[in-house]
Amino acid sequence: MREKIIRFMQGRYGSDKLSNFMLIIAFILIFVSMFLGINGFILSGLGLALVVLTYVRMFSRNVQKRYAENQAFLKVYNKIKGFFTRQLGYMKQRRTHHIYSCPNCKQKLRVPRGKGNIMITCSKCHTQFKKRS
Repeated sequence: MREKIIRFMQGRYGSDKLSNFMLIIAFILIFVSMFLGINGFILSGLGLALVVLTYVRMFSRNVQKRYAENQAFLKVYNKIKGFFTRQLGYMKQRRTHHIYSCPNCKQKLRVPRGKGNIMITCSKCHTQFKKRS
């Protein structure tokens, strides 16, 4: 039986990050539709369609196209993930540092708190500006 499954999956694309994301969204939609009752019919249908589309992608033999789809998804996913990771880092640093933007080049600059009025020099464009620390 295991050999049959292995032979069936040879040349198929399989699971990737986009497939996992689509399955998670599908299950969330189906779960939410259970609480909406008759009004959740559209959500459950959409969730079921996502599950079917995920399995169609997994069993596809067009590996190059599925790979390109996954790469396009990862490009957007990594931008969003990077934004939230940076924001989390800024939030952790706000206790001990101020984060200012250079008025000339918009470079983010980190300045320690509690130093009073100081002159800040941008490390990128060497513009100087005065801020309260």
